[in-house]
Amino acid sequence: MSSGSAIYGCTGPELSAGEKTFFRDAQPWGFILFARNIVSPDQVLHLTAALREAAGRDVPILIDQEGGRVQRLRPPHWRSWPAGRRYGEVYERNAEKGLRAAYLGARLMAAELRSTGITVDCLPVLDVPVPGAHDVIGDRAYAGEPGAVAALGLAAAEGLMAGGVLPVMKHIPGHGRAGVDSHEKLPVVDASLDELDRMDFAPFRALRTMPFAMTAHVIYTALDPDNPATTSAAVIRDTIRGRIGFEGLLMSDDLSMKALRGGLAERTRAALAAGCDLVLHCNGDMAEMEAVAAAATMLRGESLARAEAALARHVSPSEPLDTDSALAEFSQFMSLA
Repeated sequence: MSSGSAIYGCTGPELSAGEKTFFRDAQPWGFILFARNIVSPDQVLHLTAALREAAGRDVPILIDQEGGRVQRLRPPHWRSWPAGRRYGEVYERNAEKGLRAAYLGARLMAAELRSTGITVDCLPVLDVPVPGAHDVIGDRAYAGEPGAVAALGLAAAEGLMAGGVLPVMKHIPGHGRAGVDSHEKLPVVDASLDELDRMDFAPFRALRTMPFAMTAHVIYTALDPDNPATTSAAVIRDTIRGRIGFEGLLMSDDLSMKALRGGLAERTRAALAAGCDLVLHCNGDMAEMEAVAAAATMLRGESLARAEAALARHVSPSEPLDTDSALAEFSQFMSLA
């Protein structure tokens, strides 16, 4: 069955009758969950099943489960996971143990996600922060050096995939230099192309074969002085697809963030016209979702092919996870942080 080119959120822990009708008609590519949707393991499993029933097919269901400040599944029903920077601290002391910790943390998170019907995690964060940047990325980043970010990001992505969950690398081509939070304002980055290529693009280039990437709502004046990456055909064509070489499925960051201008329909058209394969709308506001749906196209052509290729990489875990042993090993490594 064909789908639209949008991913939507919902308002609460259960679907309303109106949401069920909208999702049936809009035929989203997938859904994304937030803390407002999370109560208990049984409830989340019921919600993910209801979302798939509303869509009429086995759609991907996403979540931001990074660890640290950004994790939607939290205690007491789920474990608390460290922020990305903690893995970087272990890596600085012992690279092998840092990589193993990043892999194990993601593998264990994947087991929790799969148990609730969630199949895609918006991780790894491949942004490289610089001194003076806004802390919207902050300790979500693995390190301040692109080689370490790439190595740890790859370990986390491999841990997720080993656990049957697909990773989404973010925020391509790099959010680490942003001086403001793109949830609230539009960041403008004035770094040179050489500097961006050396630092910001490097982790994404190293992981360019990943199935998914999420754009940054950031203007890079060296690439396009007028439009953020999400709505810039030049950035997507020349940098994300060209210089970085990413060939997977490209989704926008949340269209409802204040960094973008115009109404939701205008934002949707602009992101898709620029080269995003999918648009992401997170807050569950029905009027906004209806505007997105009115402007979203059906997934077709190269975007459809990329979507099919990405989902083809979703496989069940090849072997069962010995949770107790994995947690013991993980805790031993993280004690170095």
